Formats: sequence, C-alpha cells, structure tokens
Amino acid sequence: MSDIQEVVRDHYAAAARQIAAGDDCSSSGCCSPGYAPQDLIQIGISAGVSLGCGNPTALAELRPGETVLDLGSGAGLDVLLSARRVGPRGHAYGVDMTDEMLALAESNKAKSGLANATFLKGGIDAVPLPEGAVDVVISNCVINLAADKAAVIAEAFRVLRPGGRFAVADMVELDTLAPEVKKATDAWADCIAGTIPVEDYRQLLLAAGFEDPEIEVHAVTEVPEGGRIGSAYLRARKPA
Repeated sequence: MSDIQEVVRDHYAAAARQIAAGDDCSSSGCCSPGYAPQDLIQIGISAGVSLGCGNPTALAELRPGETVLDLGSGAGLDVLLSARRVGPRGHAYGVDMTDEMLALAESNKAKSGLANATFLKGGIDAVPLPEGAVDVVISNCVINLAADKAAVIAEAFRVLRPGGRFAVADMVELDTLAPEVKKATDAWADCIAGTIPVEDYRQLLLAAGFEDPEIEVHAVTEVPEGGRIGSAYLRARKPA
C-alpha cells in the first residue's frame, strides 16, 4: 500500500469510528449538500454520515432496474439511496478499502431495510466486479484521493456496460496549489492535495474511452496556503 493510500485509509477509519460513536461529520462542516430530507427519512440515515462534496445519486438520474456502483462507498449513504431509487429489480454495489467504513455501511444497510445493496472490500482502482457489470458508476469526493486517477477512471470504464453512465461528485484544482500543499499527505486525506485541474480530468475521461464529458464546478474554496479548489459534478458516457 502506498503512503497516500495508508494515510487516506487511516483518516477514514478514524472518521468511521467517530460516526459510529454518534459524532457525525456535521461537526467538521464536511457533509454533502443536496440530499432531500424525505429520501433520508425513508432509508433511516442522516446526511451527517456522508463525507462527500455533492449528491451523485441525483446527478446520475437513476432508473428502476439499473445496477449501480459507488466507488469509495464509505458509510453507504449513496449506495442505499441508489438501491432505493433503482428498486427491487435493480441493485447497488459499494466498494471501499476501509474495514471500519464497510462495517458502518453494513450497519446502515440493516437500518434501511434494503436488500438490494452489497458492500465489497477493494480498491477503486481494482474493483471486484466483472467487466460490463453495471449501468452507472457514481462516486462522492473519492477519486481525488487516489494516487493513480487514470487507473480509477479506466476501472469505471471497464465495469460499465456499453452506453453506461459515469456520474461523479469530486474536488478539482481551479488555481495552482502551493507546492508544499501538493506534497502533504494529510492534505490528500482532506481532499485538497490530490485534486487535478478540470482539463486534466477531462483528458483522463477521454483517454479511458468515455465520450461527451461534462464538468460543472458548483462551489469554490480558497486554500489558505495558496490556490483554489472546487466541488464539481462530472458526467460522461461509455459508447454504446
């Protein structure tokens, strides 16, 4: 495991223990915006378990009967919301490398009463699903944490069926970050150092084989040490 992976895993293991103890992410201001209260009520989970930067389940426009994969599923909120949207004829998978997050996700699944969700242990650059297994790939502020983003995007392309959709919320670099920030492993875990420029993201999607990439920045954050990052929604499609 790389130093970056180890720091990220330890950071999110600690976050899972904090959430499990009843102290959700709202105390640190890191929770995802954009979740409808009625959706959360129906699965019995608070938005405070999310450590994301958006709501990819709404971005993906999920349809009944579809199969969904969430890269870096954490406490399981987006997987469970997806499972409810695709209904009993569909299925939602989540993949995560952190045992503590997987345990928390299974606990939240039990609370939700949903049977059409499965959580898998693995890396987002080596998804334990066969080629062409899913209709939609979502992710919420996780791809920026990966050292090899090209490998992650290539995996998303591999597991999608022809015509499948990529619908992700992630952080991007808007203005060049200070060198000391880019080198800081703790800044990777905080979704800062691992960000890449919007155009670099677009080129990675195209290089993997995706078509019609769309990237929309919807919030901007100034980094005290220099530079800016932003929350973005990213969409693309695998050719039919």
